[in-house]
Amino acid sequence: MQLCCKILKFAVLHMPKINYDALGIGASLACAIHCALLPLFLSSLPIVGINIINNNYFEVLMILIALTIGIYSLLHGYKKHHHKIFPIILFSIGMSMLLLKQVFHTYQVVFLLPAVIMIISAHYINYRQCKLTAHCHTDHFSHD
Repeated sequence: MQLCCKILKFAVLHMPKINYDALGIGASLACAIHCALLPLFLSSLPIVGINIINNNYFEVLMILIALTIGIYSLLHGYKKHHHKIFPIILFSIGMSMLLLKQVFHTYQVVFLLPAVIMIISAHYINYRQCKLTAHCHTDHFSHD
């Protein structure tokens, strides 16, 4: 039984780590690029039958991806590292503004920029807080 636990612990310690905050920042930036730059540079896509500029399914998919990554990374940082609620509040406000952008299409620009800034800031703050408190979390089996 001890050998099995040692093998499992070795496997967990040597698994590649995914930085979910960096992934969240990347997803938020991809969303911002999609929403802000894609209409400017790729306005000819409908000519060839591709329409992702005002495609509600694509918009909702991007929001759900950002929400899923954000919830996971921010809750992980909160529970396992820094126990600070500010990044979660900032992220929640940003995601709420993204949802408002979907509902009130006339004000998309008004909601989009602050939403993206808040979401990226929340991930960045969470990342910095996790790095500052990483000193006491070297054992992957603590806090479970």
